[in-house]
Amino acid sequence: MSRTRTSQSARLAAASVTKAPVAPGTRGNINLRIETNTRQLIDEAAAVLGKTRTEFMIESARREAIDVLLDQRLFSLDSDRYDAFLKALDDPPIPGPKLRALLRRAPAW
Repeated sequence: MSRTRTSQSARLAAASVTKAPVAPGTRGNINLRIETNTRQLIDEAAAVLGKTRTEFMIESARREAIDVLLDQRLFSLDSDRYDAFLKALDDPPIPGPKLRALLRRAPAW
């Protein structure tokens, strides 16, 4: 028997993809209100890459969206491994001296 755990956002993303298929080549609009300095920053970055603002924003947003979705993980484990995984989450090992020293250290920032 296999048990599967998925995050709620991954399930919602999958549901939205399956509920509303979009025909290839279909286009839509996204309207954004941004501060002038942010728009200038985007325009400068787009110019460096030889792209329009629209091309730059679409590619950047698409890349970020892919990264977000890929960060959602699906764990498929057999029954024994699933139980061991839950036990490790519920009963972590006692912190050793290296972890205690790390937690006492002041952060660099």
